[in-house]
Amino acid sequence: MKIELIANHTTDKRANRDGYISAMAEMMRENEKLVHIDCDLMGCVNAGKLQKEFPQRTINAGIAEQNAVGVAAGMAATGMIPFVHSFGCFAARRCFDQAFLSAGYSQLPVHIVGTDPGVTAAFNGATHMPFEDAALYLTAPGAVVVDPCDYVQTKSLTEKLAAYSRLSYMRVIRKGFQTIYGDGSEFEIGKGVTLREGSDVTIIASGILLDEALIAEEKLREDGISARVIDMHTWKPLDEELILKAAAETGCIVTAENHQVSCGLGSAVANVLVRNEPVPMERIGIQERYGQVGPQKFLMEEYGLMAEDIVWAAKRAIIRKRTK
Repeated sequence: MKIELIANHTTDKRANRDGYISAMAEMMRENEKLVHIDCDLMGCVNAGKLQKEFPQRTINAGIAEQNAVGVAAGMAATGMIPFVHSFGCFAARRCFDQAFLSAGYSQLPVHIVGTDPGVTAAFNGATHMPFEDAALYLTAPGAVVVDPCDYVQTKSLTEKLAAYSRLSYMRVIRKGFQTIYGDGSEFEIGKGVTLREGSDVTIIASGILLDEALIAEEKLREDGISARVIDMHTWKPLDEELILKAAAETGCIVTAENHQVSCGLGSAVANVLVRNEPVPMERIGIQERYGQVGPQKFLMEEYGLMAEDIVWAAKRAIIRKRTK
């Protein structure tokens, strides 16, 4: 697993969606079984590039997500490797029954891509703001759920998912994210990445919250607190070994996610800890609320998803550790 860390808090000039499209284009040139199915949102992920080069394997299913997943399952049953894209709200809530039964239960390699997860839906507002999309797929036995943070990680994980023989769900930020990794970095499904070493507290984050976690680590360091930062890009299967090692060595955990905390990364980590290594834990994420319209930064502040929120959570966790 080759990884080059940049993490300089600058916005990537490339769109994250292009990490997916770039990986798909390269794989489709080499493997005629790869297919991209879209739900009338090809312009949102620049899938027109695929349609131009692979017109027979780039399908627009229209605004019919359930049908798109059913078609994908049928194609997968014949040996094809379909990726299905829609906005996260539709890629999860709208077609989950088909994904669960036609793909998951049938053990078929259908890979679903949900764009604009959580607050990244921004001006599309509450109806298009999925805070619970990953939660649905976490319930599907054997499914993979990933939440990549930038262009490079999205590209690498798309390539890894294509080789996975079961249902998967990938949350993809389309734009407006920070660069974390250098070109050529590669990642393994189910294996987290330790970005900063620390001994007082561990921060486990993914997606857009990863850069906030790194900023929080810097702020904590200024206060004399040593924080470990882990990129948990795969929510399922979860890297339990890395979580338990961090819990044993730092004694408390903070999770940070662009998702409802009651049913996402935080709850998945809590399930591991309570069974094996119970330690004080704080969870940063959406706290039982619906979405709303607004710029992404405003929404992150509104829902408590900023570095400062992680800092205070880390300090609370450390106090609980010292007083338990």
